[in-house]
This record gives sequence, structure tokens and C-alpha cells, in this order.
Amino acid sequence: MPRKPRIDLAGYHHVINRGVNHSEVFVDNDDYEMFLKIVCKACRAYRVVLHDYCLMSNHFHLLVETHRETFTLGVRR
Repeated sequence: MPRKPRIDLAGYHHVINRGVNHSEVFVDNDDYEMFLKIVCKACRAYRVVLHDYCLMSNHFHLLVETHRETFTLGVRR
């Protein structure tokens, strides 16, 4: 049975991701810097405002604000 469609509303979203089995996502400062460059590029491309972030060695948190109804990356309505 297919899952119900995700409800994607404009507004604030708390995005979190963790390494598999709590493994490290970021090993050194270069990893943190590259991740932030990628996030900034994605925010510009998808017109998302990054309000705050917290990067730890095995996971990260992002507080983003969207102005479109579809937040799922790559999906256009």
C-alpha cells in the first residue's frame, strides 16, 4: 500500500540528518566548510532561507524557511 502524500507547507522547517549507526559525517574542518558551501548553494537554487544551523561530528540541524508550498527538493508543481 503506497504511503500518503507528504504535506509540504511553506514556513519554517527543522531539518536533521544523522550518520548511519551514529557514525561521523564530518571528519575535519574541510568537511564542515564543504557542507556549508553545498547548503548555501542549495538555498540559493531553491530559494530557501537558512536561519540557523548546528553541525556536529555525527549529525546536523538546519532551521530553514520556505516560501513555496513544495519543500521536497527536485519536485516542481
